[in-house]
Amino acid sequence: MSSLHIPIEHCTLKNGLRVVIAPDAAAPVVTLGVYYKIGFRLEPQGRSGFAHLFEHLMFQGSENAPKMQHIKLINSSGGVLNGSTMYDVTNYYEAVPSNALERVLWLEADRMRALKVDDENLRNQRDVVKEEVRVNVLNQPYGGFPWLDMPPVAFRNWANAHNFYGDFHDLDAANLGDVQKFFKTYYVPNNAVLLMLGDLTPKDGFALAEKYFGPIPAGAAPPFADPSEPLQKEERRGRVEEKFGTLPAMAIGYVLPARRTPDWYAMALLDQALHGGRAGRIHRELVLEKQIAVEADGGVDDLFGCNGPSQMTTRILHKPEYSDEATLAAFDTVIREVQQNGIHEDELQQIKVKWRSDYYSTLEGGRGGYIPRYGLMHLLACFTLFENEPQLVNSILEGFLAVKREDLPRVAAKYLVPENRAIVFRTPANAGAKEAA
Repeated sequence: MSSLHIPIEHCTLKNGLRVVIAPDAAAPVVTLGVYYKIGFRLEPQGRSGFAHLFEHLMFQGSENAPKMQHIKLINSSGGVLNGSTMYDVTNYYEAVPSNALERVLWLEADRMRALKVDDENLRNQRDVVKEEVRVNVLNQPYGGFPWLDMPPVAFRNWANAHNFYGDFHDLDAANLGDVQKFFKTYYVPNNAVLLMLGDLTPKDGFALAEKYFGPIPAGAAPPFADPSEPLQKEERRGRVEEKFGTLPAMAIGYVLPARRTPDWYAMALLDQALHGGRAGRIHRELVLEKQIAVEADGGVDDLFGCNGPSQMTTRILHKPEYSDEATLAAFDTVIREVQQNGIHEDELQQIKVKWRSDYYSTLEGGRGGYIPRYGLMHLLACFTLFENEPQLVNSILEGFLAVKREDLPRVAAKYLVPENRAIVFRTPANAGAKEAA
C-alpha cells in the first residue's frame, strides 16, 4: 500500500515553538490546537494533579482577556473549544469559522505569554478539580476503574504509578509560587506545538504564528523525570473495594513493547483480535459463549498518544457465582489459544482492513461531534512532540499492514505472560456480608 498524502507543512519559530499546518479548503472552518508536553506522567513528584489543574486554570483569563472572555469570544465567533489532560500532553483546541482564526491565535498566544495565575483562581479551580474527582470517580460505580486503580499496582516508578487526578494533599499544599513556577517551566513555546488544520494557506498560517507567538520568549528546557520502568519479573496483584457496584470486577494489564518497534505494531493488531468489540475473542468467549462475564472489554488506551510505559488492559465484570480465579482462568484460556495457534490468515486480513478503516476514520473524525479533524490534529501533535516527525501521519499505517501471521503468536508468547502483567480485583463492599449470610 502506498503512503497517504495528507498535505502537511511545518516549521520551528526562533523561540522553539513548532508550527504544523494541514490545509484543507473543503469547508470554511479551521481547527486550531496548542499541545504542551506536560501530562499526568510528566508532572513533578509532590505536584500530583498539577497537569490536570492547569487544564482548568488556562480558562481563567490572561493579561488581555479577562476571565470567561476566551470562551465568550470563541462562542460569539461561532466556534467551540475545550481542553484535556493525558499521560504525556495537555491540549487546548478550538474549531472556528476560518475568518475567526486570527482572533483565536491572539487568545492562545495571550494565555501562553501571560496567564492570570492568582490566589483566587488557584483556590476556586483547586476546589473544582477536587469536586470533579468526588463526583466523577469517588462517588461513581467502578469510578476510575481501571485507569486509576491499575497504575499503582502495575508500576514502580512514581511517574507512572501515582494518582493522576492528584493527591488532595498535594493540591491543598500548593501555593501560588508553586503554580506560577509550574506555568513558567512547562507552558513555554519551546515545550509546545501549534497546529492549524483546515481553510488556510501555509503561508498565511506561518505568518500569523510568527506575528502572535514569535515575540513570546523561550523558557529554559523543562526538566522531565525519566518515566522508564525496571524490568518486571513477576505477576503483580492488587485489590480495591467497590462501594456501589454489585458485581465483582477485575482488570488485567500487560506492559506493551516500546513505541514504534516491530513488536509494538504486532501487539496493536493482536489487541484488535482480542478486544475488537463484540467480535473480539475475549468478549465472545467470556460473555457470549461461557457467559461468565457481564462485560468484557478493553484494549490499548491512546496507542499513538502515549510516550512511555503503557499497557493493553482488559476490564471484566463477572457474575458473582464465578470466583476471581475461575474468571481469570477462563481469560487465560483465550490468551493461551492465541499463543499456541495464533489466528487464521483470513482473520488477520480482516483485522488489517478494520485497522486501516479505523485509522482513516480517526484522521477524518471529530471529537464529541464538534471538533472537525480532531484525530488528525492529535496525531500530528503527538508525532511532532515525541518524534519531531509530523509526516509520520502519512506513513505509520504501513507498519501495521506489514505484520505477518506468525508475528502474532510470537508476541503473545513474549508479552502476554504472567510476569509481564498486573491484575486488579475490585470487590463489592457487600460481598463479605453476603458470604457470611
